[in-house]
Amino acid sequence: MSDPEIHTSDSLFEPSGRRHSDLPGWRRIFAPGRLTLGLFFPIEAYSGDTPSMTGQVELARAAEDGGFGSLFVRDIPLRDPDFGDVGQVYDPWTYLGYIAGQTRNIALGTGSLVVPFQNPLLLAKSAASIDRLSGGRFVMGVASGDRPREFAGFGQQTEDRGAIFREHVRVMRHAHATSFRPTRWPGGALMGGDVVPKPLAAEIPLLVTGTSQQDFSWIAKNAHGWLTYPRGLREQRFKIELWREAVREHAPEAGEKPFAQSLPLDLLADPDAPPVPMRFGWRLGRNRLIELLGTLQSIGVGHVILGLKPSSRPADEVLAELAEHVLPHFPSLC
Repeated sequence: MSDPEIHTSDSLFEPSGRRHSDLPGWRRIFAPGRLTLGLFFPIEAYSGDTPSMTGQVELARAAEDGGFGSLFVRDIPLRDPDFGDVGQVYDPWTYLGYIAGQTRNIALGTGSLVVPFQNPLLLAKSAASIDRLSGGRFVMGVASGDRPREFAGFGQQTEDRGAIFREHVRVMRHAHATSFRPTRWPGGALMGGDVVPKPLAAEIPLLVTGTSQQDFSWIAKNAHGWLTYPRGLREQRFKIELWREAVREHAPEAGEKPFAQSLPLDLLADPDAPPVPMRFGWRLGRNRLIELLGTLQSIGVGHVILGLKPSSRPADEVLAELAEHVLPHFPSLC
């Protein structure tokens, strides 16, 4: 169900003047001084790069009913045996559209779309379509990509990805913010046509992942938030301070822009099990998880997207425990 302030009958063909921060997806997961929790698809434990993708709709609905703030999909165009992960298997746009129709209020995100591989006009159309069809629940994580096999498959050079990323984001926003206004970029030209639908706000909420081959000044000016990887607490605090300084210097009119991160999780049955580090994440009990999340909130992390791939327990059990014991400390915001 759409937020009551969002009217999907607003013109499909004219740019909106609404702020991205008024959209229900953004409002559900981001507010100053607050931390909320999301989940990556697949919502299951699995080894290797072959998830079963069974029961995902039921688990997504359980996550929404339990109070999670978001569900995120990943953009992994090709199965790469050296990378060892294919995410939710299905195309991210198709899968988001499917999940949007099966849920009501939970934010839907990408973590993250490989922008250089997408024609910027189709990128604009797909993003606005998901935004519209979900009632403003879409939060768009973007990245420049990092897997050589994928760049070869799409006929691109990795050294060009930063410039292509910037141009495609610019063209997408131009298409969203204008009607029949021409623009050119190295890969094409918009002349005499228009991209529809227009999104529900002036801009799709945009999270840049990592640096995406950009400097901090560009990210601070152009992103609505920064999505990055889990790190040690001292290093993460340092990254957050760098982000805040960049925003204050390069986008002071924006105020505070949020910081989000991923977190692979193995929630152990013993609620007091001490934390044991694993690749990019933690194996621990729920009480230690609450402490960890509280510390992340105190240093300025606004949203944590949990990944259950390394879990030693069934996903439904983990979701139920998180909903009962952890989410009351870090509830979604609307």
